[in-house]
Amino acid sequence: MLQEFKDFIAKGNVMDMAVGIIIGAAFTAIVTSLVSDLINPIISLFTGGIDFSGLGIRLSEGEDGAIFAYGNFIMAIINFLIIAWVVFMLVKMVNRVKESATRDEDVAEEVPTGPSEKDLLMDIRELLKK
Repeated sequence: MLQEFKDFIAKGNVMDMAVGIIIGAAFTAIVTSLVSDLINPIISLFTGGIDFSGLGIRLSEGEDGAIFAYGNFIMAIINFLIIAWVVFMLVKMVNRVKESATRDEDVAEEVPTGPSEKDLLMDIRELLKK
């Protein structure tokens, strides 16, 4: 059973998935910081600093009563939309860079190679001899 587990872990798919999860977690931290530290403050300038997270309806009396906190849900939706937009823009940028790199490789391969300068000079010399 231990050998089967080692074989399972050593498979490429499992290792690729593990690397993807680790990179994804680091990327999540970057995107979250970008949204919360850079984009949300700019949006707050235009919306007057509105924060929906405090909105809710008290369902029972007293300080410890249940609250239907729909404001947190609204803020989660807004943050999701902002994060989805940022990820979309990042993926679009990465795809553009990849496309540009492959286009440059294709252009480099299509450049026809002509006679060298030495070949041209030898041809001119031959023509002048005649």
